[in-house]
Amino acid sequence: MKLLFATQNKNKVLEVQQIIGDHHEINTLHEMNFDDELPETQDTLEANAREKVNFIYQKFGINCFAEDSGLEIDSLNGEPGAFSARYAGDERSDEKNIQLVLERLRDQENRSAQFRTVIALVINDKEFLYEGIIRGQITKSPRGEGGFGYDPIFVPDGYDKTFAELGLNVKTQISHRAKAFLKLKDFLESDFAFV
Repeated sequence: MKLLFATQNKNKVLEVQQIIGDHHEINTLHEMNFDDELPETQDTLEANAREKVNFIYQKFGINCFAEDSGLEIDSLNGEPGAFSARYAGDERSDEKNIQLVLERLRDQENRSAQFRTVIALVINDKEFLYEGIIRGQITKSPRGEGGFGYDPIFVPDGYDKTFAELGLNVKTQISHRAKAFLKLKDFLESDFAFV
């Protein structure tokens, strides 16, 4: 099946191609000569994913999916959540976002958090949602050179390294995005996708 991934994030495209594999052809917005920012005006991951996928589906009329992911920190009442990419400002600086999280957690004993991904898929005018979650802890300082976003400060439960230290091969097997995209993959390989 040919699907359009409604994202401008090249890192996410690489991650998803590794998860879904060769069974499905994943096209990108770059291949569609579309380099504009996608709308992301909602305050939940679900609503942002749905807004992006419907915008692209209406624009191109192609079966597509979009996702929104966020870091949700328990002691910050779920922040940054849907605002993870622009937590420290609209310039979307990973470094500044990390600094702000560490600053807000400076005196917190509870450093529990989760990464959560919501995928919105539109096939033949029908919409489907998939969710993936991974629990973990926020470190006191960044560790590792790999990954992107908050990867240098998130240690998934059961591991002693951050996502940035674990590397893409491990991350694509255990991450929130991996869990959500495996659900999407299972659906695409079922008969329901063609109904």
